[in-house]
Amino acid sequence: MRGFLIRWIVLGVAISLAAFFLDGIRVSGILATLGAAAMLGILNAFFRPLALIITLPINILSLGLFTFIINAAMLKMASALIPGFDVHGFWTAIFGSLIISIVSFLINSFVDDRGQVDFIDLHHRGNNRWE
Repeated sequence: MRGFLIRWIVLGVAISLAAFFLDGIRVSGILATLGAAAMLGILNAFFRPLALIITLPINILSLGLFTFIINAAMLKMASALIPGFDVHGFWTAIFGSLIISIVSFLINSFVDDRGQVDFIDLHHRGNNRWE
């Protein structure tokens, strides 16, 4: 449960950073941010896999770049459902989903399923050996 809450907050931080860097994304407050994070999480859990399967031929032909379009569509759907969270324009949704994906990946790569910070500690032992 703790891991779920941390990932929800991380997604909220990623949405806030996207709103800070892009003029076309506007978030009215913390409740709108957390609501958008929850809705984006729900949409990504239920509709994104279905959209990826339906668009698999296009995604293969575009070498996976069509996934950005799917992510942007999920972001636009979340903005349509959550009051106080607005995404204006197609390219803003594309760049916003890119920022949100990168920030979420970077932060979530250090958080395990139990919500604890997890990392690998390597020590140099000489002769190109790491343990």
